Amino acid sequence: MKTIITTQYGSPKVLKLTETDKPIPNANEILIQIKASSVTAADSMMRKGEPYYGRLFIGLTKPKNPVPGTGFSGIVVSAGKEVSAFSIGDAVFGEIVLGPGTNCEYVCVPEDGVVLKKPENISFAQAAPVCDGALTSINFLKSIANMKPGQKILINGASGSLGSAAVQLAKILGAEVTGVCSTSNIDLVKNFGADHVIDYTKTNFARQGELYDIIYDTVGTLSFSACKKALTSGGQFISPVLGLPLLYQMIKTGILGGKKAKFSATGLKPIPELKILFLELKGFLENGSLTTWIDKSYALEEITLAHQYVDSGRKKGNIVLINSL
Repeated sequence: MKTIITTQYGSPKVLKLTETDKPIPNANEILIQIKASSVTAADSMMRKGEPYYGRLFIGLTKPKNPVPGTGFSGIVVSAGKEVSAFSIGDAVFGEIVLGPGTNCEYVCVPEDGVVLKKPENISFAQAAPVCDGALTSINFLKSIANMKPGQKILINGASGSLGSAAVQLAKILGAEVTGVCSTSNIDLVKNFGADHVIDYTKTNFARQGELYDIIYDTVGTLSFSACKKALTSGGQFISPVLGLPLLYQMIKTGILGGKKAKFSATGLKPIPELKILFLELKGFLENGSLTTWIDKSYALEEITLAHQYVDSGRKKGNIVLINSL
């Protein structure tokens, strides 16, 4: 089968298309013919080996798991003898974090993994990145920040994969939403449902005097220190991008109380907890209250172009690879 591998840390040119053996499902696994898979900013960071201390866990000189990609959608083409929840021909979507990558033609997934039957009202392309953007954001809003109806939230990077999902989810959950983005993305963020939009190229929200219960920095360009004055007395600064300053502030605010800095590695949560959130997202997708915005799609063979676009910083919403099977 066609498979993308990361030969070493570096630019998008380290991504190579190669042929590998099609996997064989174990007794509790389903074999999925991948129709679409995600390409994310996190994939780009893994490809670069950044931050450098992360290489202690993912591989010192090159990634231990060479195949990139976590989100997927596709068709079940084979199943192990113990599988009962899925049948051959089922359209499914989900995520693999600590295991084989999804930028390939086939992948095996445990029946009890982060995988569900795909809603009929969304395409394979729209389904593939749901667990990369929306699952991370619903975890941060509900599990980490414990957001309540009526609270005020500011979402930095509101036009990206996590941000576009967060704007929609925060509105579903009853919050007053302010999105922060560049000039060219203002209308897009308004279309996602934001009550207010701030152009970061013209306005520093932290100096406006407005207070927020939650500041969700989806892209890791802010700091707790810079945002502290814009938080209410019990406000929370949350981000999926962990650096040493955020780690320090997490420890410090965890001891002192008051305003908090928080981080979570969503993919490392127990699968049963992720499945509860994933099922909730599926309901939102089915009733149309949540949509997946696809900026660009590429063929599997165009993986280098996809990563170059992610690295450009111009990405809106999600990027997917489409398999021509």
